[in-house]
Amino acid sequence: MSRVGKYPVPVPAGVQVALQGRTVVAKGKLGELKLDLTDEVEVKIEGGQVAVSPKGEDRRARTMWGTTRSLIQGMVTGVSTGFSKSMEITGTGYRAAMQGNDLVLNLGYSHEIRYPVPKGIKITVERPTAIKVEGADKRQVGQVAAEIRAYRGPEPYKGKGVRYDNEVILRKEGKKK
Repeated sequence: MSRVGKYPVPVPAGVQVALQGRTVVAKGKLGELKLDLTDEVEVKIEGGQVAVSPKGEDRRARTMWGTTRSLIQGMVTGVSTGFSKSMEITGTGYRAAMQGNDLVLNLGYSHEIRYPVPKGIKITVERPTAIKVEGADKRQVGQVAAEIRAYRGPEPYKGKGVRYDNEVILRKEGKKK
């Protein structure tokens, strides 16, 4: 029995969830998200809750049961409150700024890096060394944050680079004489 899938997803006020064929659509104040369902699960919307159940007892149907429920929960949370990732830039001369619809990063290279902000994502630069990525789609927020971090990941000797706020960098000792 799935420990996650057996619980229904509560739909908060201000969010509308609809089933259009084999697609679940969630609309809220932060936008609209869609999820295409697999053939192994069945979704029912009743009484302000979304219930997911497997169609069969085979292994694939049982794995997709919990996965589908988690994806629907993420959609409902995303369109109602949204998701965010905070990032910190460490290093002398390393900084970020927004210019129009581009995030401009100076990360110690001979050139500045321009990252075009995708549709559905909002990037704010609170300080020149703090970036916040926000959006309704959890997967897209994480992907954008990972792409920004990949330009200059944190290095273990001085800790310079782009890191997540809650990330712990294991520091190494330098050369000894």
